[in-house]
Amino acid sequence: EKQLVQSGGGSVQPGGSLRLSCIASGFTLDDYTIGWFRQVPGKEREGIACIGWKDGCTHYRNAVKGRFTVSTDHAKETVYLQMDSLKSDGAAVYYCAAEWRGSNILSAWSPDAWGTGTLVTVSS
Repeated sequence: EKQLVQSGGGSVQPGGSLRLSCIASGFTLDDYTIGWFRQVPGKEREGIACIGWKDGCTHYRNAVKGRFTVSTDHAKETVYLQMDSLKSDGAAVYYCAAEWRGSNILSAWSPDAWGTGTLVTVSS
């Protein structure tokens, strides 16, 4: 069974940082694109970033560009989302997802696996 196990959420002050982890379980990430999504109550889930496992293609939503960084550790089948300079609008439940040979249009994805989700809060 394809699974993505997440960790790294928590509470930070504005301007703080967190690193989220997403670990593949039951499959390898070859030929996959890994996306990061977030959702807050009452709003649609939005894709914020993605990275190709092989081709290195990286895409960032404008709202997070320059502050969030996606990276990979192939040996550990792990994808990270480094979140710097967090703002109040960064508070959400964050999910990772794996799309086979996915494009950078995250809204069109039908992922093969969704992460378990992790909560990020930003408070003064």
